[in-house]
Amino acid sequence: MALTDKKCVPCEGGVEPFDEDKTNEMLKQVSGWVIWNGHLYKEIEFKNFKENMAFLNKVADLAEDEGHHPDFCVHYNKTEFEIWTHAIDGLSENDFIMAAKIDELSE
Repeated sequence: MALTDKKCVPCEGGVEPFDEDKTNEMLKQVSGWVIWNGHLYKEIEFKNFKENMAFLNKVADLAEDEGHHPDFCVHYNKTEFEIWTHAIDGLSENDFIMAAKIDELSE
């Protein structure tokens, strides 16, 4: 099943974050994302600020629907995304689901 067909599930901790092998396996399923400080990271560029903000509003709706919220930093025509599961201070399937769905929104 594709990551974009899955739904994030609540994580309250008590599970181990993905190890390096699992992380690398999952990383193959998302485009352009890298591991940075143990988190998923990607920059997405836009034509201008207005287009960037319109996209971020879609991401906000997605995050609310999924119950999983990425961190991001907005620049004029670029947004930097950082995703990880705070409850386990590492990566889980939820993070890769969000990354795939963010990519789908940006297409």
